[in-house]
Amino acid sequence: MTHSYKRFADFYPFYLSQHQHPTCRQLHFVGSCLVLLLIGIALVSQAWWLCWFIPVVGYGFAWVGHLVFEKNRPATFQYPFYSLMADWVMFAQMISGFFKR
Repeated sequence: MTHSYKRFADFYPFYLSQHQHPTCRQLHFVGSCLVLLLIGIALVSQAWWLCWFIPVVGYGFAWVGHLVFEKNRPATFQYPFYSLMADWVMFAQMISGFFKR
């Protein structure tokens, strides 16, 4: 990646281009769901130590998708904030697409 993105709107199409394989997108979705579940459990139970697992779960599923299925390098390494934002935008789009069926 040699391009330098100044705006999220410019970055997001690139992000989507790095998530073409359905299994990669599904792994991102599962990781995001588990992150939300961990946050919910931590809030309800006040077991704050669970928060240590949030990045492991969130990034773990995503990185497996990239390494095994996409065979590319996650955008997280070069664009950490845009990539995190894009993960949640893609997640929201997947949820909204599910409910539109």
